[in-house]
Formats: sequence, structure tokens, C-alpha cells
Amino acid sequence: MANSARWSVALLVLVVAGIVAIWPRGGPVDAGAPTAPGSSATAATSEDDEELAALRARADLTPCPGPDQTADRPNGPLAGVTARCLGATGVVDVGAAVAGKAALLNLWASWCVPCREEMPVLAAYAARPGSIPVIGVNVKEPASKGLEFMAEIGVRYPSLYDGEPGPGTIQRALRTPPVLPVNYLVHPDGSVDRITDPMVFRDPDEIQTAVGRLLDAAR
Repeated sequence: MANSARWSVALLVLVVAGIVAIWPRGGPVDAGAPTAPGSSATAATSEDDEELAALRARADLTPCPGPDQTADRPNGPLAGVTARCLGATGVVDVGAAVAGKAALLNLWASWCVPCREEMPVLAAYAARPGSIPVIGVNVKEPASKGLEFMAEIGVRYPSLYDGEPGPGTIQRALRTPPVLPVNYLVHPDGSVDRITDPMVFRDPDEIQTAVGRLLDAAR
């Protein structure tokens, strides 16, 4: 082999080695995935329970629901799905927590302007006699931001924490669209309907009507 050919092969090997050395080791990042304001597509939640203790005491949320031991085994998209409790330490088995009863899941974030308007309405509905449980799901931000927000607006219905910044287990299970707020009705059999009429609740009566309509349609 001529000297010039040997030098060409050697140079090619060095170039390939250099590319391998700098190639990203992680999986691909979806450039089209929505991210919350101020968040990074590669950010990760590093807050632990000790760091969140003071914020949890200030927010004073209603305890997260636990499993109903008398209910049937959970079915539907939330069966086997777990998430951290926002207001206290511990992990919630979401499917087991809502099994056998209707519940309203409200996905929200502190930077979502319609969420700020809607969450007090949901809290007013939840306080009504005969209402179904309302369970919040804080998404696309650090848990500390969610706790600060709930303390600020004085809403205390139980909330779960479903990751930051990208989709957590609840969002993946429900194939949640990239919008907020998002509300779901979980039926007693575990099936789930997204509530789209209306997209944002402005009055407790709207919630009662929407819930009643979807429950009646499923009977």
C-alpha cells in the first residue's frame, strides 16, 4: 500500500474515533416536544422530601387518596400507574386510589394562566355535597413551584406530582395533549373520559353538569 493511502486510512480512523468520543450517550431529544416556560428538555427533578417539607406545611393540602380495600381490582389506563403525592411524602397507586368510584383528575401547572382561574372553581365544586373527588396532578415544573402556587391561591384539594419537565406516568397513561389545564373523568370501572365541554371550568355548576353528563352516558 502506498504511503499516501496508509496516511488516508489512518486519518479516517482518527476522524471516526473522534466522532464516537463526542456522540451523545443519551437517547434522542424530541425537539418538537412542548416544554414549560423556563424548563429544559434534559432537566430532571432533584428535590427531595426534606427540601419540600416547609412548602408542604405552608400549602396544607388535603391528604392524597389511598387504595380502597373494598374496591375491585383497578382497571383502565391508570391501573398500575404510580405518582408521588405533592402534599406529603409517599407514592400513590393512582389506579387503586380511584378504583370503584368516580373522580375528576385536574392536570395543572403554576405557570398556566387558565389553571389559576379554574382551580378555585374546582375547589368550590369539591366542597359541595354530593360532588365526586377532585384530584390535582401537578405537571411540567418542579414540585416546589406547584406547592408555592397552591399556597398562594389557597386551593387545597389533594394533588399528585407527575414529573418535570416532560410527561410523567399519568400523562403517558392518559396520552395527555400538550395543553393545560386538562380534566378527566375517571369512571368507577376505571375507564377515563377527557372533559372537553367546556375546556376550562368557570363555574361549579359547569363541573356538575359535565360530570353528570359523562356519567349518565356511561350507564
